[in-house]
Amino acid sequence: MTTNQFPKNFLWGVAISGHQTEGDNLNSDWCVWEKNGKIEDGSISGEACDFYHRYQADIDSAKSLNLNAFRLSIEWSRIEPTEGKFDEKEIEHYKNVLLYLKQNNFKVFLTLWHFTLPQWLATQGGWENKKTIFYFQRYIEKIVKKFGNLVDFWLTLNEPTMYTGAAYLTGVWPPEKRSFLKTVKVFCKLMEAHKKSYEIIHHLIPEAKVGIAQNVVYFHSPQNPMDKYLSWFFNFLYNKLFYLLTKKYHDFIGLNYYYAYLVSNLNLVKKIKRIIVKSLKKKDLKVEIYPPGIYQVIKMFKKYKIPIYITENGLDDADDKKRPEFIRDHLKWINEAIQEGTQVKGYLHWSLMDNFEWQEGFEPKYGLFEVDYKTLERKPRQSAKFYSEIAKNNRF
Repeated sequence: MTTNQFPKNFLWGVAISGHQTEGDNLNSDWCVWEKNGKIEDGSISGEACDFYHRYQADIDSAKSLNLNAFRLSIEWSRIEPTEGKFDEKEIEHYKNVLLYLKQNNFKVFLTLWHFTLPQWLATQGGWENKKTIFYFQRYIEKIVKKFGNLVDFWLTLNEPTMYTGAAYLTGVWPPEKRSFLKTVKVFCKLMEAHKKSYEIIHHLIPEAKVGIAQNVVYFHSPQNPMDKYLSWFFNFLYNKLFYLLTKKYHDFIGLNYYYAYLVSNLNLVKKIKRIIVKSLKKKDLKVEIYPPGIYQVIKMFKKYKIPIYITENGLDDADDKKRPEFIRDHLKWINEAIQEGTQVKGYLHWSLMDNFEWQEGFEPKYGLFEVDYKTLERKPRQSAKFYSEIAKNNRF
């Protein structure tokens, strides 16, 4: 295997999420929150890019790029719009999406919870409510029984550390709590939810592959010993703690990597406040696009000796001038990790198309396909062709 060749059967794919591509379904906490003027660019999700109705064409677009893996999420708030009442039409809709993916020979990564909650549950306290674990188990069991043979990789949660920080520490996401104790409480609830979900899925499908998608940031410092220690501490706290406390409940590791953070030039108190309290406000951080960081975080998880998938990696680049280089440089370092014996088995680019980027709205452009939000027309960017050639040849 040459240095730019990837292993046989390596998965090349894209990732999307439900709310970001399907938009406002009236029943989620995010839909209520964004209508209260919380989005930075003043938008609301609306129909987003309408993947809900255009999924066949979008899956065809992914297929045209020579891809063989597709990550998506289902919306709990669509499936259970009121407590205990499941909408069979919505379940059938998602089943049809999954069927179409399998008909097109995609390996399916299905995220069961990607930040949004049914509004009825949010009004009961969301993840703070001790009953939420039961509600989530009931939802998981329903879904696995319906979709079992259509899913290759089950992702119970998306970015639990990111969510607890944004929703309960910094308060930039709903429910806008700012409490360290509630942050810890919800973090523990999400760990419990994942472990119980893992057990349910394996009970129903013993051979299932179950994990999470974890947002990772590479904290580093070339400076003084205190900076280096803080870098180690934040890498442990943000990147590794959830896995460490749930390590028996993962069949694979999903990593979402976008950027690194240089820890330097601040005193200890300011560092902790700036990095932890403002960590979710990217504009307040000196984040850096740092491709070697993906190699470093992969190495952090090598010791678990289970397959690793890059479940998100992408760049906000409306002009598409930097994205090809971004993809190439990250793949170079992923390949370096593979050469050293790490079990990286796939790469899923974020995202297939431009979409609604949470509190930032429609302004960021992460898509391989540009979306005209007036007509919802999709247009492939040059980076789509670049990525397509990589997937076709299994090398960069």
